[in-house]
Amino acid sequence: MISKNKSRFIISLQKKKTRVEEGLYVIEGDKLVREYLAAGVTVRTLVAKKEFIRSLSQSMKEFVHEIEEATFEELKIISTLKTPHNALALVPIPEQKMVPDEPAGSLCIALDFVQDPGNFGTIIRAAAWFGIRNIICSDNCVDLYNPKVIQASMGAILHVNVYYSDLKKIASGAIEKKLPVFGTFPDGETIFNQKLDNKGIILLGNESRGISEELLPFVTHKIMIPGAGRAMPGIESLNVGMAAAVVFYEFHRENAILNN
Repeated sequence: MISKNKSRFIISLQKKKTRVEEGLYVIEGDKLVREYLAAGVTVRTLVAKKEFIRSLSQSMKEFVHEIEEATFEELKIISTLKTPHNALALVPIPEQKMVPDEPAGSLCIALDFVQDPGNFGTIIRAAAWFGIRNIICSDNCVDLYNPKVIQASMGAILHVNVYYSDLKKIASGAIEKKLPVFGTFPDGETIFNQKLDNKGIILLGNESRGISEELLPFVTHKIMIPGAGRAMPGIESLNVGMAAAVVFYEFHRENAILNN
């Protein structure tokens, strides 16, 4: 049985302030917990149903410091999901990585004030799928360790490097090195007519405001995703998560063609 204090502590990690203070974040779901353990990620505490604990190999259990057996009802209390899974784990937050000296030396993503955790998680997952390893976020982006970001990324967080930095400085550095900065705009040129390099920055803006005014001067290529030809009620545009996946695919496709 989980103590009330432990339950309250786990619930408190839903807040960024507590996550920062404690240096821990929560992952939920059988598949996600298994992926972390299979990748050799240290888990501070595993809270799970008896059957799940028994199903883990001894080698996986070696990465867990503490195991707490729990019932479905107990998991329901501490879960952020409407229907909890069989396992939940507390994972140490790694030290903030330094932004690479040349983040635009290969293709990377810059996120400007992306606030929706579902969108952020989707972008992380799409980036990992298309082989983009570096994501640089403005300081006002949603927290990487928000439970909804972790859930939406579906384990892809293990395969990308996420940094928080001054995007103006990053974009300025790219311009000095004569590297392209691609920005998404409703009135940009169709992405199908652009030469898509395998280095530079893909800049994605806020869900409602788009790219910040202060970053506009650094955009060298304005791109857009053409739709069926006209906006329709309820479908005026793609959200940033969906748009990101299409943009990443186009970059991947063009560079795959060039490399063959």
